[in-house]
Amino acid sequence: MGNVKYGLAGVLADDTAISKVMPEINSLTYRGYMVQDLAAQCRFEEVAYLIWNAELPTQAQLDEFNAAEKKERGLSADLYKVMALFNPSAHPMDTLRTAISFLGQEDETTDDSSPEGLMRKSIRMYATIPEIVAATFRLRNGKGPIPATKDLAFSENFFHMCFGKVPAPEVVKCFDISMTLYAEHSFNASTFTARTIASSMSDIYSSVTGAVGSLKGPLHGGANEAVMHMLKEMGSPEAAKEWMLDALATKKKIMGFGHRVYRSGDSRVPAMTGAYKKMVDVIGTDEAKKYWEMCRILDETMVAEKGIYPNLDFPAGPAYYLMGFEIPMFTPIFVVSRITGWTAHVMEQLADNKLIRPLSNYVGVAPRHINRV
Repeated sequence: MGNVKYGLAGVLADDTAISKVMPEINSLTYRGYMVQDLAAQCRFEEVAYLIWNAELPTQAQLDEFNAAEKKERGLSADLYKVMALFNPSAHPMDTLRTAISFLGQEDETTDDSSPEGLMRKSIRMYATIPEIVAATFRLRNGKGPIPATKDLAFSENFFHMCFGKVPAPEVVKCFDISMTLYAEHSFNASTFTARTIASSMSDIYSSVTGAVGSLKGPLHGGANEAVMHMLKEMGSPEAAKEWMLDALATKKKIMGFGHRVYRSGDSRVPAMTGAYKKMVDVIGTDEAKKYWEMCRILDETMVAEKGIYPNLDFPAGPAYYLMGFEIPMFTPIFVVSRITGWTAHVMEQLADNKLIRPLSNYVGVAPRHINRV
């Protein structure tokens, strides 16, 4: 057997035209556009359109796209009833996974894998997954769900469904930028999971359900939750540098730093950090200033000691916390964004499908016989 590439490191599994980390410009790109430019100049709705359609929309195309999304808003009474039965102490990723499966069994066109059918279901999940996440957030806190409204844009509507109000524009902008930055990232673990499931000609809901299971892991989507737990553990800016030095000395796992793909820093971080800082300035509380200062010290210390830079999860975790979301909700919020990338990859996989079925290197015992007396 040939050389094993553990974790598939360095293996080119397929072609994609959706996104790429381009070393020559040290940037993640969506359809050729640098993600930091998209975050600065576009709303998330425009980026979602780009990921699915390969071009940024004209105003007429954007209006039509937003109208299609708003038309799909609204969960069924049956799904609300099922969600009310969920264990309130379960991780929200578990309840989200189950709710997406329920969406699939409700849809009479689940097995329609035509390009038009896949796009229709993609837009349906893009519209309804934010509602599922928001309803989960409220049910976990003993509150009734707030239905979606068709009067608000994507990010504003999410805050409305979670809190019954829309916060300051800087808070909404920070959230919207995070949606753009989390939307897509080539053949990451959850995306590859989605493509693998799709390659068997299973339905798109199954692909997304599998991707949710992959994203739940702390080495993938759960990293933003781990960052916030880390910050709460150290407690104060005064303790931050010593905590980091001790963690490095004892080889403790430090979440939010380094990345398997980036070598010169995560190109998404400056945009997210800038939006996070503007939000902190608007919120202005001692708590907001505390977490900002802790992040600054940790970043500075890690770069000075190891030359390792933060990844997107590092500013995103505390940003979501200061928006009012409890830590277990961070990864489901990731899904609100990544549903665009996942479904784009499912559609790309099925456009020229080959079953994903790698080989393995057997290291078990040699052939043997059963010997019974």
